[in-house]
Amino acid sequence: MAERPRRRRRRGGPAQITAKLAIPFVGEISGTWEPADAERGAAWELYLELVTRVSVQELDPEDGFLREALSSFYSFFNTTREILHRYGPDVAPPLAPGHVSFGVLAVTVLNRVLRPLLAKWHPRLAAYESGRPPGRDPVAHERQWEHAEALRTEIAAVRQTLVSLARTLQKVADVSDLIDLPTPHPPRASGTDPSTPPPQVREDSDGPEA
Repeated sequence: MAERPRRRRRRGGPAQITAKLAIPFVGEISGTWEPADAERGAAWELYLELVTRVSVQELDPEDGFLREALSSFYSFFNTTREILHRYGPDVAPPLAPGHVSFGVLAVTVLNRVLRPLLAKWHPRLAAYESGRPPGRDPVAHERQWEHAEALRTEIAAVRQTLVSLARTLQKVADVSDLIDLPTPHPPRASGTDPSTPPPQVREDSDGPEA
């Protein structure tokens, strides 16, 4: 008996959401999004790219590296274009007024958020980096740049837009939160029962409760 072909599972997720993205120093774009299956697939791919990059991670003033952040934005720009090419017109259908699509949101972020940042700051940072004395640590050199704080401020604004985009994509793809992941617990001592809660420390004691 011939094997019956498997039925392709239809992607789940909301039939409609309200999308809203703040565009740094410009305004915002908002509208109703009624995602098709192709858009749900594209949303998952772009969401995965966002949550695994520096793009949505807060740039720590002490540990952050501006060049790494800009390189991540540049790479994300190219990856987004590849996703748009791969999924084609299905992710950018004609829309009624007040509606948005995956294509509209993705291209808006590329052209109105990332492109201005990269066009302004990539050459300026590259010019400064070219003057780094031999032997000087790149991070230490970067922190001495007079424009470092201004760039850091703009990166933080762009990050907020990308986090908002990631949250929107998460809803459409109908997947769990991969941005704010649970903090791992510290390892237990060898031989400790995993089901036993850690000892509580009294404020007026010098050690754990018995």
